[in-house]
Amino acid sequence: MDRIRGEFIDIVEWTDDSRDTMVWRFPRYENEIKMGAKLIVRESQVAVFVNMGRIADVFAPGMYELQTGNLPILSTLKGWKHGFHSPFKAEVYFVTTRQFTDMKWGTQNPVTVRDPEFGMVRLRAFGGYAARVTDPAKLLAELAGTDPQFRTEEVEEYLRQLIVGRLGSLLGGSGIPMLDLAARQDELGNRLAKALTEELAASHGISIPKFVIENISLPPEVEQAIDARSRMGIIGNIDNYARMQAADAIGDAANNPGAAGQAMGIGLGMAAGQQMAAAFAPQGQPQQPQQFQPQQPSGAQAAGGGAVPPPLPGQQQYQWHVAVDGQQQGPYDHATFTGHIGSGAIRRGMLAWREGMASWLPVEEIPELASYFRATPPPLPPQA
Repeated sequence: MDRIRGEFIDIVEWTDDSRDTMVWRFPRYENEIKMGAKLIVRESQVAVFVNMGRIADVFAPGMYELQTGNLPILSTLKGWKHGFHSPFKAEVYFVTTRQFTDMKWGTQNPVTVRDPEFGMVRLRAFGGYAARVTDPAKLLAELAGTDPQFRTEEVEEYLRQLIVGRLGSLLGGSGIPMLDLAARQDELGNRLAKALTEELAASHGISIPKFVIENISLPPEVEQAIDARSRMGIIGNIDNYARMQAADAIGDAANNPGAAGQAMGIGLGMAAGQQMAAAFAPQGQPQQPQQFQPQQPSGAQAAGGGAVPPPLPGQQQYQWHVAVDGQQQGPYDHATFTGHIGSGAIRRGMLAWREGMASWLPVEEIPELASYFRATPPPLPPQA
């Protein structure tokens, strides 16, 4: 009697102890389901009866007593007439209809889109989404088949490929500038969820109720270019930035023990400082002209209390400018300028200009400076 009793199934149910099972087949094996057996379908489940490879009856959540009356399709397939109550064989699949919220997606390769500001850009993105079975019959027919335990991992790769394929067309056709993508990720996620649901629900019985874009990133070289552009926006005026860089370079040269740094460090450094002060002065305020700073009197003059005499009458007081490594330096008064010539800081071939000159000229070609660049005799011929 125990052997005979064990051949009949009295209760058909499934208690899900996993978080990733979408379809589970009731393990009937050779046993028959007794007519009048109890079928228990819990919330977030659907029970599907399959007979001879064909989907028969579908049961929503609830408790049922299996009779020919509530198995209309299976009763027709079996040919039961007049309420014939005999045990029967059928495959029972429980399909989970709750949301699977731990689904992940990401782009293995960059997605190339056209940006209105930056042109062609390669983007990477990743995030998560939720999936839900909306048509158990279609899911069994198209994806699960006869798999006794169909898990999310078996469909996740297919969904990821579908998402990446849709993502490129969505980003490219959205018309959203790249710099605004982060602010509109929710909007893009909702649009992608709707597009995926329309495609999957009709063909596979799956919907995507929620789609989340966690991050959209750029290649490292593009991110570096954006960082550089941001720094320039913080700095502001590019001319001021260039002057500051030049002043730093001159200061480094002044600290260099080489001849160029010793010769030009003091004079050109002071001139650069004056230029920087003028460049960063508030707009609308006139720039102060460089004043001639007379040398301190000698000891005899200081003792006698005599003042430093003014320049001799008729002596021109030019304000000179000089080009150093492509940068304009000055103005310098005539004495300071000629002092730099004497020290070798200003050499032949360097361009200079003063008021009244039509253009920049080499210092040795300017009449009032030519005497400082007298021609040196050639080397003596070799002795016979």
